[in-house]
Amino acid sequence: MQKPKKFFIAQVGKTHGLHGDLKLHLHTDFPEQFQVGYSFDSSVGRLTISRINLNRGTIAFKGYDNIDIAKKLTNAKLFASLDETKERCHLKEGEYFWFDLEGCRVIENNITLGIVKEVQRLADVNYLYIKTDKNLTNRGLANSFLIPNIDRYIISINIEDKIITVKDGIDILEAS
Repeated sequence: MQKPKKFFIAQVGKTHGLHGDLKLHLHTDFPEQFQVGYSFDSSVGRLTISRINLNRGTIAFKGYDNIDIAKKLTNAKLFASLDETKERCHLKEGEYFWFDLEGCRVIENNITLGIVKEVQRLADVNYLYIKTDKNLTNRGLANSFLIPNIDRYIISINIEDKIITVKDGIDILEAS
């Protein structure tokens, strides 16, 4: 049986103050999933939020209510499950979770360019990391390439059918 997938969403930093608050370094686009009472798997076990101040970037956990105990959580990584992510994160029209884009076939003019292996963020732009289709690599094109996930290149995304239609993707591939 396959283990449920976990997503790295934050890392706990140094203590802040005397009452067990810690710095919180987000690795997610969905800060709303951090609320008092929510629990997360972490690299040190299950943690439940007792206080959160996203404006100050601080968090505290139940059972870690003084500086000496809270220090044990420094550098802990927080993870959310697929179900927790879908339940707590609310997408706007035209937004997609990265894990929904992974595995999508990328096509241009009815030609399969490849499969999205992962989404990478460089600066403030998300890129689709694509493993090139074997038919194209056999013609000497690169084994993988990146397409910016912006309107300039993305025509449509169909999560149900796992298809992303692009324009000018072949030009990017040929230049890779």
